[in-house]
Amino acid sequence: MKLRKVMKCYVLVVVLGLNISLIGTSPYSTAAAADWPNYRGPNHNGITSETDWSANWSASGPKQLWKEPVGIGFSSITVSNGRVFTMGNTGKKGVKKEHDMVFCLDADTGEEIWKYIYPCPLLPKSYEGGTLSTPTVDGDVVYTISKMGHLFCLKAASGEVVWQKNMSRDYGFKLPTWHFSGSPLVMGEMLIFNLGTAGVALNKTNGQLIWENGKGVCGYATPVPYEMGGQQCIALCASDAFKGVKLDDGKVLWQYPFVNRYKVNASDPIVVGDDVFASSGYDLGCVRVGINGGKAMKVWQNKNMRNHINCSVFWKGYIYGFDESRLRCIDFKDGRVKWTDSSMGKGALMMSGDGRMVIISDEGELVIAKADPEKFVSISRSQILPKSKCWTTPILANGKIYARNANGDMVCVDVSN
Repeated sequence: MKLRKVMKCYVLVVVLGLNISLIGTSPYSTAAAADWPNYRGPNHNGITSETDWSANWSASGPKQLWKEPVGIGFSSITVSNGRVFTMGNTGKKGVKKEHDMVFCLDADTGEEIWKYIYPCPLLPKSYEGGTLSTPTVDGDVVYTISKMGHLFCLKAASGEVVWQKNMSRDYGFKLPTWHFSGSPLVMGEMLIFNLGTAGVALNKTNGQLIWENGKGVCGYATPVPYEMGGQQCIALCASDAFKGVKLDDGKVLWQYPFVNRYKVNASDPIVVGDDVFASSGYDLGCVRVGINGGKAMKVWQNKNMRNHINCSVFWKGYIYGFDESRLRCIDFKDGRVKWTDSSMGKGALMMSGDGRMVIISDEGELVIAKADPEKFVSISRSQILPKSKCWTTPILANGKIYARNANGDMVCVDVSN
C-alpha cells in the first residue's frame, strides 16, 4: 500500500511530551479564519496558514493584551470562534482536594466566559503535575480528557455537560506511568484517542465504543490522521512502537518497534508521502521508515533528534524541533544535522505559513526565527512569561500569540500588522 498526503480540506503535553505532525489535511476538520481548534492546529502538523502578522517589535516586545491564571499544568491552547480554551489544576500547598479546570476565555480580552471544574489529582511525579492534554473544539462542542481518564463533551458556548465518560473506569484502559496525555482527535463521527494498545474510537455524540485494540498501556502522543490506499487512517505512537491504524474498524495496518527505557513516546509521527518520521527522548533518537505492502522498512535511524518534551515540525524537506534541550534542524532525506542552537533549553515551537517559527523557550522567552536549513536566523525575541518552567507550545491565531507556563500564567500578545 502507498501512503500519501491528505489533500481534501483542513487537516502533549505530557510532562514528558506534546505531539507531532502530519503533512497534509484532513477531510474531517474545518476552521474559521485562522482559528486553532485542536492540538497542533487544523492541519494536525503544528503549522498555521496565517502569514499576515508582524514580528517587528519595539525594544519592549509585543503588546500584551491580557494575562490570566489558568491553573497548574501543561495543556496547550485552542482558539475557535473568538474563544480560547485550555486546562489547569487547582493544586497547591494547603489544598486537600485538587480539581481540574477547563477554561473558556474571550480571545480578545481574556475575560472568563465559563469554567468547568471536576475532582482530579495534581500528581506531580518528577514535574509540577497538573493537566496534560489539550481541549478539542468541534463545532458547538469541546472535548477534554484528564490525565486520569475523565472525558467530557461540553457545550463550547456555556460549558454545560453534554455527556461524560471515564476511560479508565468505564472502559478499562490502563494508565501509563505519567497518565493519559494525548488529546482528542475528531474524525467524522468518531472521537479518537491514543489509549490502549493501538488506539480507541468512540461515537462523538454519546461516547459509545466503536472499536478498540486492546487494553495495553498507551503512549503519550495524540493520534494523527492520514490517508493510505484511498482509506482514512490514523498514525500514533504507542508505548513501544509507532503504528498505522485503519479508521473505520481500527485494524492495525503496519507498525515499527520504537521503545526507550521508560516507554515514553511523546511525539506524534510525521507522515510525508510514503514515509513516516518518529522521534523520542531518553537517548532513543529518531527514525524515518518507508511504508510498502503493509510493512514499515527503515530508511535511516540516528540520535540527531530526540523529542523529549515537544514535537517537531516538517517544513520543505527539513525537520525543525527540540533535540532534548537544544533547537535543531535535520535533513529529512538522510537525518543529517544542519544546525543547532542551545539558547532556549527544552522549548516548543509551531510555524506560520511563510516559514517563520514561533518558539517559546523553557523559561518563557518568545522567539521568532526563520525556518532556514542553512543556519539559525533569529528575527526577534522577548520575555513574555515569568521565568519559570514553560514546556507548552505557543499558539498563533488571528494575529495573536497565546502562551502559558506550568504554573498557569497565560498571556496573549498582539502581533497583528
